[in-house]
Amino acid sequence: MLRRLSEADCRAAIREGDFLPGVAGAAPRVAVVLTQSWCPQWGWMRSYLESLPEEPGVAVFYVEYDREPFFEDFMAFKEDVFGNREVPYVRYYREGRLSRESNFIDRGGFLRLLSS
Repeated sequence: MLRRLSEADCRAAIREGDFLPGVAGAAPRVAVVLTQSWCPQWGWMRSYLESLPEEPGVAVFYVEYDREPFFEDFMAFKEDVFGNREVPYVRYYREGRLSRESNFIDRGGFLRLLSS
């Protein structure tokens, strides 16, 4: 269920101010995790996200932007446009529209926000 965002997806988000329908509307319920690889909380989240079974109507994306060639641009975008300086940062979309946001969250909380 967990899919890595492409460089093109991330650069399009920077250019357009949010994720395009190919990401935000990839399924009726979408979560996008923006993080850095060194974050211990991300390691914990990643382990439960990778263990989630495939579910129709749900897509979960992530990017470890510190490992990407667009690191500086994406971090500035996330902090200045999305207004979030913490990692991991999660954006939840419902039917292609932003519905919720969170930072580090346990499995139960993640599933509740993804479903609401």
